[in-house]
Amino acid sequence: MAAKWTPDGWRTKKLRQVPNYPDAAALAAVEGKLKGFPPLVFAGEARALKRALAGVAEGKAFLLQGGDCAESFAEFSANNIRDWFKVILQMTVVLMYAAGLPVVKVGRVAGQFAKPRSADTETQNGVTLAAYRGDIINGIDFTPEARQADPQRMLQSYSQSAATLNLLRAFAHGGYADLHRVHGWTLGFVERSPAAERFRELADRIAEALTFMEACGLTAEDTPQIREAVFYTSHEALLLPYEQALTRVDSTTGDWYDCSAHMIWVGDRTRDPDGAHVDFARGVKNPVGLKCGPTLDGDDLVRLIDILNPDDEPGRLTLIARMGADKVEAKLPALVRRVKREGRKVVWSCDPMHGNTIKSSTGYKTRPFDRILDEVRGFMAVHRAEGTYAGGVHFEMTGQNVTECIGGAEAISETALADRYHTHCDPRLNASQALELAFLIAEELKAGRGEEGNQRIVAAF
Repeated sequence: MAAKWTPDGWRTKKLRQVPNYPDAAALAAVEGKLKGFPPLVFAGEARALKRALAGVAEGKAFLLQGGDCAESFAEFSANNIRDWFKVILQMTVVLMYAAGLPVVKVGRVAGQFAKPRSADTETQNGVTLAAYRGDIINGIDFTPEARQADPQRMLQSYSQSAATLNLLRAFAHGGYADLHRVHGWTLGFVERSPAAERFRELADRIAEALTFMEACGLTAEDTPQIREAVFYTSHEALLLPYEQALTRVDSTTGDWYDCSAHMIWVGDRTRDPDGAHVDFARGVKNPVGLKCGPTLDGDDLVRLIDILNPDDEPGRLTLIARMGADKVEAKLPALVRRVKREGRKVVWSCDPMHGNTIKSSTGYKTRPFDRILDEVRGFMAVHRAEGTYAGGVHFEMTGQNVTECIGGAEAISETALADRYHTHCDPRLNASQALELAFLIAEELKAGRGEEGNQRIVAAF
């Protein structure tokens, strides 16, 4: 029998990836302020996402989850949010057209500020300081002042998340996501890429389909799926004082929801079944993700599923595999078979980013595009072989013209990484690479499902 859950119960558990706040009173004061702030999302929205993810678990929809490795205060701007949203919309229509299924759109946005680290400290030129853990905790500059954990950063993170959500809701429901605007979603620098030409051809076909549908009497004025996008937010629930402060009782159901995001996930470094992060996640009713790395075995996975989704509720739990291209076909099948044998209702999603990080010859951390694609292909091949559903993908990407991941049609080289390497943590796909990857995934989906009619592209958009 599981112990009764409370929002602060995690404080009695083993806590990993924890920052050292030097002033406990200052931390408590910030937590108190956050508890009085309005929720960033609403329980009803989280339930709607859970229903949508239940469709993914049943093979009736596809999950697209993507966004920044770690949001930053310095790169926060309306243009960056808009450009990222454009890429998400482009990837969505590419995947919808290929699969003939609704695409559930979940961003790593409006809260993805904290990052787990492999070490508590960092050494440069003989000087050792605390590791950078994301702007919600400390600063990236290598100085003692910047690297000290500051609870006031949680307040700025909340403010930036609220502003980001406000703009995204306006884009999603104010006409910007209207399928009639599909030709206008391509970013200027992407126009020169091979993926842009493919997208123009697809946009032309979508426009033709819309003209036909209007002739049948289905217009944007009376069909909201054409003019609006349904969009959700997510992040890793790593900084638990922040998450607890934004956890509220839903007045409709009496259940607890983490109102910092529609969906939260537990990382591969914090998935200890007896640890603080799993304990926190088990009690909130949001959809929850669980990162599954190559060291996870079947027994531990089943135990985690029992803790995080004891009622086997469809849409509650998404298993996000992040094995690495060289391990996915060796490590993933046993986990998929075990979950299938246990009869558990989960969403299987592929994170092809975190297991494929390397250090380039020029000293930059990067990810080869070919390895990212190989992991996606391996993930889908495993599910085809096991008779299970490869339900989604999970990317770190941006709408900016960065040079952080090598390869792709643009053939970004290791020497070109220094041109526009802007990430505050891990390397991200740029807009051109993300769109190219969407087309390559679309080909995999077509191979599994066959071509579908144009009219289905607007389903649950």
